Amino acid sequence: MNSYQNKTVTIIGLGKTGLSCVDYLQTQQANIRVIDTRKNPVGADKLSKNISLHTGSLNQQWLNESDIIVISPGLAVKTPEIQTALSAGVEVVGDIELFCRAATKPIVAITGSNGKSTVTTLVYEMAKATGLNVGMGGNIGVPALSLLNEDYDLYVLELSSFQLETTYSLKAAAATVLNVTEDHMDRYVGLDDYRQAKLRIYHHAETAVVNNEDKLTFGEGENQGTKVVSFAEHNADYYIKAENGKPYLMAKDEVILPCDEIMLVGRHNYMNVLAATALAQAVGIDLAAIRTALRQFKGLDHRFQLAYQANGVRWINDSKATNVGSTVAALTGLFVEGKLHLLLGGDGKGADFSELAALINQPHIICYCFGRDGAELAKLSSQSYLFETMENAIDFLRPMLKAGDMVLLSPACASLDQFISFEKRGEEFTRLAQLN
Repeated sequence: MNSYQNKTVTIIGLGKTGLSCVDYLQTQQANIRVIDTRKNPVGADKLSKNISLHTGSLNQQWLNESDIIVISPGLAVKTPEIQTALSAGVEVVGDIELFCRAATKPIVAITGSNGKSTVTTLVYEMAKATGLNVGMGGNIGVPALSLLNEDYDLYVLELSSFQLETTYSLKAAAATVLNVTEDHMDRYVGLDDYRQAKLRIYHHAETAVVNNEDKLTFGEGENQGTKVVSFAEHNADYYIKAENGKPYLMAKDEVILPCDEIMLVGRHNYMNVLAATALAQAVGIDLAAIRTALRQFKGLDHRFQLAYQANGVRWINDSKATNVGSTVAALTGLFVEGKLHLLLGGDGKGADFSELAALINQPHIICYCFGRDGAELAKLSSQSYLFETMENAIDFLRPMLKAGDMVLLSPACASLDQFISFEKRGEEFTRLAQLN
């Protein structure tokens, strides 16, 4: 008998992840109930008619009667109804915990405030280049539990701090916290609370890959058996070496590739490549496969992506920059021949924007701020304009563009005040870029 058979399991939250939990627990013969706080949740039409569904609120009675609650990452464990259930002795886990209990193959686990989707995809491509059958999912693409439906050799998981909060059984073959900068401050008590959620990824890990430029990514001595390797521009196991004025990506004493042989551009992307290489090598992927993947990888949509180029002007879509740290990463070391026209704005999720001030207060940078926190962002620079929407901002800046300029959407904010997703915001930016 498996550990879920005949247990009462309440799944909170539908959507793709919730449905993957339903499918998995049905195979385990659990007694399933589903709660979604939305009145008309996405995925309700796909739910089997014999599964009870409660919508519009959290049903405290159902929660207290459960043996296990599988909580959506979007709902904090600190929610009073969940705390009441915990006090009643109910176990509260997330879908990643269910996955980790069931998975029998090695896991590469990746978290961080920024860059995690790029690094996750890079490790996936590197592993595929060796001929391994690789499953990629978690906070990117496929819900983790759905990966159990196929016989993979290796799992590569992107994990958010929300997912890690309710994960206890992860024993990653290699794990990283890429960086820690303020994000989701509307959910956490402060930066350290957020950081502690991220650091859970290192528990029981065989290899921890840390960022030597960000001490907040270091574990705190709880992993006695964990091997630690580092990446950074200088003074690390994986680093950048300049020879005859040409930069090379290095893995200890070996050259991975010259920087100009990979399609990704920008210092932040070189850091992503170093982290991905460290993770890949930690699980036995050789440099030949790593090089093959790097030469072919064009980057991900909406992540510092060239959206359009005409008349000597480059339009860069970095809509995935949904927090301050991501925009800082995009701007650090960025060279623009002419003016940088920077689009900022949206929902800042309670973040402190002040770190941007020093970077954007430069003669060649003009800021165009919009959305819910546009006014707050406009205060950071003397060369700022304020608009209601991104479209208004682009209409305004377009006549000023000259050859050598760059228009960069790197908003430092979530998109949900005006768009249904950061992808839609990026698509709209690309559409507007291409208008004459």
